[in-house]
Amino acid sequence: MGFEQLAALKAQLAKQAKEAKEARPAKQAKDARPAKPARARPAAAAAPAKPVDPVIQAIGKLQKRFPLAFPKNPAPKVPLKVGIFEDLLQHAGTLALDEAMLREAVRTWCRGTRYWTCMVEGVERVDLAGQPAGQVTLADAKRAQQQRSQQHRASRAQKAKQQPAAEPAVEAAKIESAKDEQPAANESAKPE
Repeated sequence: MGFEQLAALKAQLAKQAKEAKEARPAKQAKDARPAKPARARPAAAAAPAKPVDPVIQAIGKLQKRFPLAFPKNPAPKVPLKVGIFEDLLQHAGTLALDEAMLREAVRTWCRGTRYWTCMVEGVERVDLAGQPAGQVTLADAKRAQQQRSQQHRASRAQKAKQQPAAEPAVEAAKIESAKDEQPAANESAKPE
């Protein structure tokens, strides 16, 4: 099932739920007792909302306005047209984003393994409307591959830094278990 079909199904289900909700109160009005008023929560009891990064908000706006160029996860990202930033600047007013925020949103979008994975030689690049606008060159594909491998090496190095703290405890446990096994081996080797 494609994303378009899922979107159509979601819209259909939402419409059915809305119709069912509108039909329910008319039937229940005859024998329904008055609803209890909702209690207001004290302000202190309300959980504080986590602040959302403005770049994430900007990317969300881009995803809503240009879903074919900026697909939502889990859909794979698509290679963007070279020079897409200039196209986005024309829409900055309607998106309520300034140039710096657009620049940071595009920079963040084009960084990471999800984007670098889509950068394969010969794959069509897309413009804001999702229309083909060039192809990924061999140089672009090689650079994306280098970025992926650098990130992979960096994550392995970071994991290696975290492991030395745990390694002494593991080594000590190995030494202790080896000490426990040695006397048993020596006892069985003794002639009687």
